[in-house]
Amino acid sequence: MTYTKLSIIIKNKPQYFIGSQLRGALGYALKKVTCINPSYTCDGCFAVSNCLYHEFYEEKNTFHKYRFDFELGREFYNFDFYLFDSATAKLPYIVSAFHMLLTQIGLGKEKKTYSKFDMYINDENCFSDGKLKLPQNFIKTFTIDNFYPNISLRFATPLRIKKENVFLRSDEIGLDELVNSIYQRQMRLLGKEYKKFPYPIIGEIVSKELHFKELSRYSNRQKTDMKLGGIIGEMKLKNLNIETYNILKVGELIGVGKSTVFGLGKIKIKPELGGRCE
Repeated sequence: MTYTKLSIIIKNKPQYFIGSQLRGALGYALKKVTCINPSYTCDGCFAVSNCLYHEFYEEKNTFHKYRFDFELGREFYNFDFYLFDSATAKLPYIVSAFHMLLTQIGLGKEKKTYSKFDMYINDENCFSDGKLKLPQNFIKTFTIDNFYPNISLRFATPLRIKKENVFLRSDEIGLDELVNSIYQRQMRLLGKEYKKFPYPIIGEIVSKELHFKELSRYSNRQKTDMKLGGIIGEMKLKNLNIETYNILKVGELIGVGKSTVFGLGKIKIKPELGGRCE
C-alpha cells in the first residue's frame, strides 16, 4: 500500500477538536486551487470526473483516499494529512491548497493567516524562506519491520464502528470488529471489494479502559450540529498472531471505522513486555 504524509505545525492554540475545522477549510482552499468551472458549482459541471475537490468532498458513499491525523486538545496545531494509493499523485494540489489556506484564506472564525509555520512531506521540510519545494520522490510504500505479539492499543480519537447498523459502545468492541473494520477500509482504499479478513484472528484482550467520548461538528451544508462520538481509551492485547498484528499496524496508518476524514479512528500501538518476534 502506498501513502504520502504531509505534516503541518503552527504555534497557535487551536480548539479541542480540530478535525471539522481543518477539513472544512481545506475543502474551501482546494476548490479555489482546482476549480476550472466559471460557475464555480459542482452540479452539472463538465470537469467532475477529473476534479480532486469533487472526489474528496462531493462524492457520496465512497471511501475517500485521505485522512487527517492529530491528537485531541493540543497546545498548538500539529497535525498530519495522509494521502493513500492513487491519491498520492495529487500531493502538489494538496500542498498548494494548504499553503493558500494558511497564508491567504485563514483558519477559524477569525480567518487568521500565518506567515510562519512548518510543513513537512514524509518528515522532510518542504517550506522555508516562504517558498515551497516538493521532494522528488514523495510516494512511500507501507512496510512492517517487526512483530510484537503483546501490545497496548490506544484509541486516540473517537472510534466509530457500526455493527448491525448500530455504533458499538466501549464494552462491545472486540478484536474481530477491529480487524474486519480495518481490512474493509484497506480493501476499499485499494479499489477492491470487501471480504472478511482471510486469516485467523488470534489474540486475547487482557484489559480494557475505554469510554464513549462525544464530539460534534457544525455542518454548514445541513445547518445543524452533527454527532461524532465514539470510543476512546486503551486496551491491552496478548498472544497476537502475525497476521492480526500486521492488520492492526495497517489501521495505525489508514485509521479505523467511520469519519476518518475528520481525524477520527486514530489508533496507536505500543509494544508490551513479552519480547519481539522476528
